Amino acid sequence: MWYVLLLAGLFEIAWAIGLQYSDGFTKPGPTVATLIALAISMVLLARAVTELPIGTAYAVWTGIGAVGTATLGVVLFDEPATLARAGFVGLIVVGIVGLHLAGGH
Repeated sequence: MWYVLLLAGLFEIAWAIGLQYSDGFTKPGPTVATLIALAISMVLLARAVTELPIGTAYAVWTGIGAVGTATLGVVLFDEPATLARAGFVGLIVVGIVGLHLAGGH
Protein backbone atom coordinates (compact mmCIF):
# COMPACT_ATOMS: atom_id res chain seq x y z
CA MET A 1 0.00 0.00 0.00
CA TRP A 2 3.04 2.25 0.29
CA TYR A 3 3.16 2.62 -3.49
CA VAL A 4 -0.42 3.97 -3.44
CA LEU A 5 0.62 6.47 -0.78
CA LEU A 6 3.64 7.50 -2.85
CA LEU A 7 1.39 8.06 -5.86
CA ALA A 8 -1.02 10.07 -3.68
CA GLY A 9 1.91 12.23 -2.61
CA LEU A 10 2.95 12.82 -6.21
CA PHE A 11 -0.56 13.98 -7.05
CA GLU A 12 -0.40 16.24 -3.99
CA ILE A 13 2.67 17.88 -5.50
CA ALA A 14 0.77 18.27 -8.77
CA TRP A 15 -2.19 20.04 -7.21
CA ALA A 16 -0.01 22.24 -5.02
CA ILE A 17 2.01 23.36 -8.04
CA GLY A 18 -1.25 23.70 -9.96
CA LEU A 19 -2.40 26.30 -7.45
CA GLN A 20 0.36 28.59 -8.68
CA TYR A 21 -0.49 28.02 -12.33
CA SER A 22 -4.23 28.47 -11.75
CA ASP A 23 -3.61 32.04 -10.54
CA GLY A 24 -6.19 31.90 -7.76
CA PHE A 25 -8.47 29.63 -9.80
CA THR A 26 -8.85 32.32 -12.47
CA LYS A 27 -7.35 30.26 -15.31
CA PRO A 28 -9.76 27.50 -16.36
CA GLY A 29 -7.29 24.91 -17.71
CA PRO A 30 -4.88 24.93 -14.78
CA THR A 31 -7.81 25.14 -12.36
CA VAL A 32 -9.43 21.99 -13.77
CA ALA A 33 -6.09 20.15 -13.78
CA THR A 34 -5.46 21.22 -10.18
CA LEU A 35 -8.87 20.03 -9.01
CA ILE A 36 -8.46 16.69 -10.81
CA ALA A 37 -5.03 16.17 -9.22
CA LEU A 38 -6.51 17.09 -5.83
CA ALA A 39 -9.33 14.57 -6.22
CA ILE A 40 -6.97 11.80 -7.34
CA SER A 41 -4.61 12.54 -4.46
CA MET A 42 -7.45 12.33 -1.93
CA VAL A 43 -8.85 9.10 -3.38
CA LEU A 44 -5.41 7.48 -3.32
CA LEU A 45 -4.76 8.69 0.24
CA ALA A 46 -8.13 7.28 1.31
CA ARG A 47 -7.22 3.96 -0.29
CA ALA A 48 -3.81 3.91 1.40
CA VAL A 49 -5.26 4.47 4.88
CA THR A 50 -7.39 1.36 4.57
CA GLU A 51 -4.18 -0.58 5.27
CA LEU A 52 -1.76 1.97 6.74
CA PRO A 53 -2.06 3.84 10.05
CA ILE A 54 -3.71 7.23 9.41
CA GLY A 55 -1.10 9.20 11.36
CA THR A 56 1.78 7.65 9.46
CA ALA A 57 0.08 7.82 6.08
CA TYR A 58 -0.98 11.44 6.48
CA ALA A 59 2.44 12.55 7.68
CA VAL A 60 4.18 10.75 4.82
CA TRP A 61 1.67 12.13 2.29
CA THR A 62 2.15 15.71 3.45
CA GLY A 63 5.91 15.19 3.64
CA ILE A 64 6.08 13.99 0.05
CA GLY A 65 4.00 16.99 -0.97
CA ALA A 66 6.14 19.42 1.00
CA VAL A 67 9.44 18.09 -0.34
CA GLY A 68 8.24 17.93 -3.93
CA THR A 69 6.54 21.31 -3.85
CA ALA A 70 9.50 23.03 -2.20
CA THR A 71 11.86 21.48 -4.74
CA LEU A 72 9.71 22.42 -7.72
CA GLY A 73 9.26 25.91 -6.28
CA VAL A 74 13.00 26.38 -6.72
CA VAL A 75 13.05 24.83 -10.19
CA LEU A 76 9.88 26.33 -11.65
CA PHE A 77 9.29 29.56 -9.76
CA ASP A 78 12.80 30.77 -8.96
CA GLU A 79 12.34 30.44 -5.20
CA PRO A 80 15.57 30.73 -3.19
CA ALA A 81 17.77 27.63 -3.15
CA THR A 82 19.65 28.18 0.07
CA LEU A 83 21.63 25.68 2.08
CA ALA A 84 19.27 26.19 5.01
CA ARG A 85 16.18 25.41 2.90
CA ALA A 86 17.86 22.32 1.48
CA GLY A 87 18.79 21.19 4.99
CA PHE A 88 15.26 21.57 6.28
CA VAL A 89 13.82 19.77 3.27
CA GLY A 90 16.36 17.04 4.01
CA LEU A 91 14.99 16.79 7.54
CA ILE A 92 11.51 16.23 6.11
CA VAL A 93 12.92 13.43 3.93
CA VAL A 94 14.51 11.84 7.00
CA GLY A 95 11.13 12.03 8.73
CA ILE A 96 9.36 10.41 5.79
CA VAL A 97 11.86 7.57 5.64
CA GLY A 98 11.70 7.14 9.41
CA LEU A 99 7.92 6.96 9.40
CA HIS A 100 8.03 4.42 6.58
CA LEU A 101 10.51 2.26 8.48
CA ALA A 102 8.60 2.56 11.75
CA GLY A 103 5.13 2.43 10.19
CA GLY A 104 4.59 -1.29 10.30
CA HIS A 105 2.62 -2.77 7.44
